[in-house]
Amino acid sequence: MTANDHSGGDTRESGTAGRLSDAFFTPGTSSFTRFLAEHRPALLPTRSPLPAGTTAPPGAFPHGTTVLALAYRDGVLIAGDRRATMGNLIAQRDLEKVHPADGHTAVAFAGTVGLALDMVKLYQVELTHFEKIEGVAMTLDGKARRLAAMIRENLGQAMQGLAVVPLLAGYDPKAPAGAHGRIFSFDVAGGLYEKREFHAEGSGSPYAGSALKKLYRPGLTRRDAALTALQALYDAADDDSATGGPDLSRRIFPIVSVITDEGFERLPQAETEELTREMVAHRRTRPDGPNATP
Repeated sequence: MTANDHSGGDTRESGTAGRLSDAFFTPGTSSFTRFLAEHRPALLPTRSPLPAGTTAPPGAFPHGTTVLALAYRDGVLIAGDRRATMGNLIAQRDLEKVHPADGHTAVAFAGTVGLALDMVKLYQVELTHFEKIEGVAMTLDGKARRLAAMIRENLGQAMQGLAVVPLLAGYDPKAPAGAHGRIFSFDVAGGLYEKREFHAEGSGSPYAGSALKKLYRPGLTRRDAALTALQALYDAADDDSATGGPDLSRRIFPIVSVITDEGFERLPQAETEELTREMVAHRRTRPDGPNATP
């Protein structure tokens, strides 16, 4: 591959294939996304993949749902089901929709899977690049605004039917005691909204959100918070065909992660499986799930 094989600008000098250009050694922006936009825009996932005036046919690309987050005693929990769909087909049964963004922040996504995964990777690099350039980590509010800007750049694709709707959760040591776990949601135009206590995104979000509203209470332990998230995802799968419930035979369970002052931690599969099987066993006698706790 030569230096001219890439469109949208090249960062290598002509005649010096394989060598980095001066752009890589010149102090500049702390935003890796902006750097790509200036020097290699074709690598951005927000570039328009469809000709102007066209839209993606329904079911043409895998879509992922449902994700949620809730604050609990030690921080914040973020979780998601594992199903991706293409129209009425199941495209993937074990998709991972929850990813660490850095040591104290996680992002989950609903929407077009391919664009979402590229956006998550770019966002991870964005935060790392900022910290290396500035010498300090970005604040949680700054991380939320930076992700909102990336979503806004994807507006053209969203209007063509290729929307990505992430959910951001993080541990903020500067927040008041008892409110260190923070949750941010976004719309397809990059609108940013901080949510209190809990929130859900994706096609199953009305059902997951209703379950969270019924079961959530302040000061949950990690175990109770995980069970609440699993109950909410189960309710979403019960009413939304695009949301996958726990698959006991294949041992495919939701992804559940927590973020505390010690950092990001994905719950081990053994722990998630134990809690899921406990929940399913209770559902055999109470198919609609538990009642709200006084």
